[in-house]
Amino acid sequence: MQLLALMTQPMSQKAKASPLKLIVGLGNPGPTYANTRHNVGAVWVETLARQHGIVLRDDPKYHGLVGRGDIAETEVRLLIPLTYMNLSGDAVAALARFFKIAAPEILVAHDELAFEPGQVRLKTGGGINGHNGLRDIIPKLSNDDKFHRLRIGVGHPGSPDKVASYLTSARIPAKELDKIETALVFKPYALEALMQGDIARAMNSINTKPPKPPKPPKAPGPESLADTPPTPTQTPTQEKE
Repeated sequence: MQLLALMTQPMSQKAKASPLKLIVGLGNPGPTYANTRHNVGAVWVETLARQHGIVLRDDPKYHGLVGRGDIAETEVRLLIPLTYMNLSGDAVAALARFFKIAAPEILVAHDELAFEPGQVRLKTGGGINGHNGLRDIIPKLSNDDKFHRLRIGVGHPGSPDKVASYLTSARIPAKELDKIETALVFKPYALEALMQGDIARAMNSINTKPPKPPKPPKAPGPESLADTPPTPTQTPTQEKE
């Protein structure tokens, strides 16, 4: 009878979304990595903090910059790990354990090679697509991968051999940076849905489609060719004697 009662409940009563309690921006510390593609997650969290008046302070207990404040009327903690990318889980796990924050209450923002600059996608759980920060976080959250991810497209250099320098050495060109920043400006209702943990509703606005390739020039048809004046040719002029 209890199972039947559960099955007949409305969906809103079966599972309630958990508001976000922790937003993490991944990157590498220090000026060497400033303005590189691997740090776009950290840059977004810095922007969030600035927009919402949240002060980020270095807290050695959590191996990173930490702040607390309200975003869209939801109290949340922000974290930028100051470990290197492949040790991001040390910071995330330390803070999550201390404040008893479950994986579904965490959003991790990170760079994504699979998407072009200007594409942003939300995702919950699943694979890591080779990202070393995510690879370290999952086992340190007791193999719970059900945290949310904000995947920020940075494009791909075209060859696996070029990925490391593309992400951590090359600075983001101004045109790409402008596309990334524009895609990370969320509408108020989308930000509110995100903070409330309503990821499905937030996806409708935040998830961006890949840019359409430019259309090839249209080949002229017979009619347009008929209307085209002939190309003038230069003929020698005859001088009068």
